[in-house]
Formats: sequence, C-alpha cells, structure tokens
Amino acid sequence: MEGALLTTAEDAGRRPLLFVAVIYALALAAGFLLALASGSRSPLACAAIADAGATLVVFAGSAALDNSSVYDPYWSVAPLFIAASWLLAGIETGVARPLRACLASGLVAVWAGRLTWNWLRRWVGEEDWRYADFRRLGPLRYWATSFVGFHALPTCLVFLGCLPLYAAFLRPTRSFGPLDILAAGVAAAAIWVEARSDRELRSHLKSAPPGGAVLSTGLWALSRHPNYLGEVLFWWGLYGFALAANPAYWWTGIGPAAISLLFVFVSVPMMDRHLASRHPEYLGELRMRPALLPRLRR
Repeated sequence: MEGALLTTAEDAGRRPLLFVAVIYALALAAGFLLALASGSRSPLACAAIADAGATLVVFAGSAALDNSSVYDPYWSVAPLFIAASWLLAGIETGVARPLRACLASGLVAVWAGRLTWNWLRRWVGEEDWRYADFRRLGPLRYWATSFVGFHALPTCLVFLGCLPLYAAFLRPTRSFGPLDILAAGVAAAAIWVEARSDRELRSHLKSAPPGGAVLSTGLWALSRHPNYLGEVLFWWGLYGFALAANPAYWWTGIGPAAISLLFVFVSVPMMDRHLASRHPEYLGELRMRPALLPRLRR
C-alpha cells in the first residue's frame, strides 16, 4: 500500500511537468513559425519575433493551468535558443569567430542547463509565493499583472541580456583575445557561485533546521543572496564577450544593467520581506550581511 501511495504521489508530481513540457514545445514551434512567417532577414528581428510569440504561448499555458510559475523556466530556456539562432547565423555568414563562439555558447548552455535542472528538481506544480501574493487583486487584475510583470517584462529583460551575444556572434571586429578570457572567467565564476549557493541551500533545507533557521553559513555567510549575485554576474560576463568582439556595441550593457536593477530593487527587497515575515531573527541579518556583494572586511 505504501509503495502504491508513493507511486501515486510521484505521478502527481510529474503531471504538471508534462503539461509544462507540452506548453514549451508549442511555444518553440510558434516562435519558429512566426519568425519564418515574418519574412525578416535580420537575425535580431527574427529572434525578437520568436521570443514574443513564444512568450504569448507560455502565458496562455499559465492562464490555462491557472499557475504563473509555468513561466519560470523561460528565464533559462529562452537564452539557449536565442544564442543558438545567432550562433547559427554567424556560422552561416562566416563572421563568427570560432573560439569565442564556442566558449560563449558553451557557457550559456551550462548556465541554462543547470538553472533549468534546478527548477525541475524543486517544482512540484505549486505557484510561487511571489505570484500567489497578487491573487488578492482579483482574477482580471491578477492576470493583467501576470502578463505584464511576470511574463512580458522578464522576456524583455532576458532578450536585452542576450544582446551581447548578438554582438559577439554576428558583429565581431576583433579576434579572440584577453578580454574574451576575462569574460569567460567572470561567467564561469558566476555559474559556480550560483551552483554552490543553490547546493548549500538544498542541504540546509533537507537538514530541517530547528525552527526553520535562516541559512548563514558557506557563501550565505558572506551575502544574504549569493544565488542572486551569481545570476547578475553571469549577465555581465556575457557583456564582456560583446566588448571583446566589438567595442562599438558597448550599449548592449543595457541588458545586464537592467537585470542588475531588477535584482537590487525588486528581487532582493521582496525576498528580504518574505524571509523577515517568516523568521523575525532575519531582521538582524539585514544589518549583519550585505545583500549581494560581500564586504571585503567587517
């Protein structure tokens, strides 16, 4: 009987993932067909059209399942396809510099795979508390907020964050050099920081600390949100590839800058308020540890 119950629970956990997989397959197909139907020869425009179309399909899936968390993996899945489309265009036109292209696209693949897998491991079909708190607005206002704030805005930010890859793959004027190595180092370090902090958090939650104590060891002793720090640094690492390829595309820094502002002024304060509401002792952590960048000395 116990084995049967476990099997039923596992099946129930897999069912939402199956629905999400179907939604994302439809989103990918819709994005591809829309870009094809547009007739545009610009890789930048095609990627933007496909990105917008895919987001609309995912939003429809979120509404159908009444769960805005359906969008969550889009943050890590979309850059993989955007980067791949620009990489293929760069290879086809012969402008992509092989070493830079392999290094940058490889780092994007590692980052996307790890982040998506991390989401798969912890999602069981429930809507994230960040979205659930807006349910009090009522169905109509909630889904309007969900479309603008939880779907369209992140899609725009991620697309802007990917713009350095467009410069690196399709507009290079410089060969592979030291700045590429620096960019790769920053991106790789960011992936490590994010992976290490996620691993420490999983271990902490599995240990079931008494009273739900807040994690304050390892990387979490240096920063209140080291996972956010890793995420922000990754996008700045991609920006380094744009500067290495073509300094004229310095303006693509608008992407990582916008993502940094999102975490500093939205994600960090929201998470701090959430943790403080659940753990009163966390108020002391706000004074003891910086939000993102660790202090070099106390």
